[in-house]
Amino acid sequence: MNIFKKLDEKYGNKGWWQFVKFNIVSFSTSIIQFLLANLLPFFFDGLKAKLPVFLRGFFDPAVLFEAGSKYVVDGVTTWGYVLPFFLSNFLANIYSYFVNMKTTFKGKGTKKGMVMYLIVLMALILFSTWLQGVIVSYLSKTSLRALARTIAASAAGLVQLAVLFPFEKYVLFKEN
Repeated sequence: MNIFKKLDEKYGNKGWWQFVKFNIVSFSTSIIQFLLANLLPFFFDGLKAKLPVFLRGFFDPAVLFEAGSKYVVDGVTTWGYVLPFFLSNFLANIYSYFVNMKTTFKGKGTKKGMVMYLIVLMALILFSTWLQGVIVSYLSKTSLRALARTIAASAAGLVQLAVLFPFEKYVLFKEN
């Protein structure tokens, strides 16, 4: 880790170096997300509570599942399907926020910034959760089904990288 400290001293807040550090943090975030995305279904698969009406359009069982599924009750997708995707995203990104604040951008978080981050994060996670569901649904019918959740989490991570790096660098932790 001494090499990172030397590079940090040499390149400081240069944008390309921050991007490299952001990606290193993102890699560790991805590991957390992959683990959670694959472990959380063990805890939530039995959850049969139906999604609220406002989420049902995003998680339409006709789009997500080819035939019947343990994640569908009375034609509605359940929380048992959505929660593992959502929680793996949410928990990994909260970790990422604090690590990037301290190490990548060396910024100080504010209450307003945290609220803004949570709003953007909720919208991003809603989209990413939908995207993961569609990818897992598609890949579960292929020879890649064993990797479906990991591939889906990777795709969600790329989307989040494209949104969160500029958001954190230029809005949340911008240099004064």
